[in-house]
Amino acid sequence: MGAASLDTYVHRESVIHRWTPRLKLISLVGLMFAFATVRQLALVPWMLGLTAVLYGLSGLPLTFLRQRLSYPGLFILALVVVLPLTVGNTVLWQWGWLTLRQEGLMATLLIVGRFLSILTLGFILLGTTPFLTLLHAMRSLGLPTILADMTLLSYRYLFEIAAMLATMQQAMRLRGFGQKRQRWLRVNRQTMEQLAMLAGNLLIRSYEQSERVYKAMRLRGYGYGIKSVVGQNAAAQPCALSWGLAGLVLAAAIALVIAEGILRQ
Repeated sequence: MGAASLDTYVHRESVIHRWTPRLKLISLVGLMFAFATVRQLALVPWMLGLTAVLYGLSGLPLTFLRQRLSYPGLFILALVVVLPLTVGNTVLWQWGWLTLRQEGLMATLLIVGRFLSILTLGFILLGTTPFLTLLHAMRSLGLPTILADMTLLSYRYLFEIAAMLATMQQAMRLRGFGQKRQRWLRVNRQTMEQLAMLAGNLLIRSYEQSERVYKAMRLRGYGYGIKSVVGQNAAAQPCALSWGLAGLVLAAAIALVIAEGILRQ
């Protein structure tokens, strides 16, 4: 679960680390939405360049980004492979039944550019701000208490579930699971049944633990009108550096939206 932890570098000193959490959240989320509106391939280099500058200012190592991009990258791999070969009429290269098409290639570059830019901004936000501080900032911006509590509990017990999964996997290996080599793409019915039982057992245990946690919270007075103090720590006045960074990032987001509108005409 170490690879999934985002709090490894939150205590470093950098420009982005010193950025006030509320302004950082508003600015980076606004820039993400601006990236999501981009439809012109000519703006992709500007997106990637701005993202690279922000990542450099964050002081996060490249290994942090590489490790966390690997799993989300699997979801977009299918588009990267399929789109250039199936979408469009302009043929750039052909070998037998393989045909590289210009429209599909341009769509792939646009999707990958936006994917990398938006995801990297998310990792900058989570990698430079403690999760509890980020939650305080969201509460100060009007996030409902119930959503804040659910988010905090989900984050807390995600690690518990991961530890439970690791224990169950180790128990399965000690009982001989995975000792036989499987051929690539060869589906073994017994293996699939065992993995399905593992997933089902994990879901049942997670549900039972959530019930125990909820009952313990109710016994301690949760939901009986006690005022929440979440968000008070996020009320610190932003410094000039924070306002300057927020202004530059939001100006870049507005410029991207305007450029998108001009190029679309």
